Amino acid sequence: MLADLILLVHAAFVLFVVGGLLATWAGAAMGKAWARNPWFRGLHLAAIAFVVAESVLGYTCPLTIWEDALRGTAGGEGFIQRWVRAALYWSAPAWVFTAIYAAFGALVAATWWLVPPRRRG
Repeated sequence: MLADLILLVHAAFVLFVVGGLLATWAGAAMGKAWARNPWFRGLHLAAIAFVVAESVLGYTCPLTIWEDALRGTAGGEGFIQRWVRAALYWSAPAWVFTAIYAAFGALVAATWWLVPPRRRG
């Protein structure tokens, strides 16, 4: 049960990283102030920076390690790799996912310049 909870936390983290960028773009296009909230934007940038750093350094995500330990498995795959393979029956080398994470991270960073966060007032 704890492994399932970690899986849900991991999925929520991925949703925040991916959905956060889409929400920022949509919110900015609609003129919503929350899309430029520095707390939201800072947490979002930190989240993808963590993913990029662990991937570039060759580390496995701690949530994946904990889930595997609780399930008694050790797949050696990252969370996204595991679910892409499971959903699409498609597998790619780890460097492909690192490149995708880095490109997505660059896109999030570029959004800081295109849609800069602003404090209220």
